Amino acid sequence: MDVKNEESGSHGRYSATLGGHTGEMTYSRASAQLIIIDHTGVPDELRGKGVGQALAQHAVDEARKGGWKIIPLCPFMRAQSQRHPEWQDVIQG
Repeated sequence: MDVKNEESGSHGRYSATLGGHTGEMTYSRASAQLIIIDHTGVPDELRGKGVGQALAQHAVDEARKGGWKIIPLCPFMRAQSQRHPEWQDVIQG
């Protein structure tokens, strides 16, 4: 699944489009070393297709590459971070 990054100022978005429908995960950059994921939205047409999980994994991969931490304010990302102990290197409580 192809996930795209968009960043403008201190706000950013990861998005994945499948079958003409787009899921997204939005974040705010608190500093060069910290982002706050505040929303994940996946339309009903994409539910159960792994889009949310792909967005979450992409956020973790980007944090590792960029050397920053994630505050998972969004309930979906918070739940995913609790299910994936291997992500704890980039998750900040």
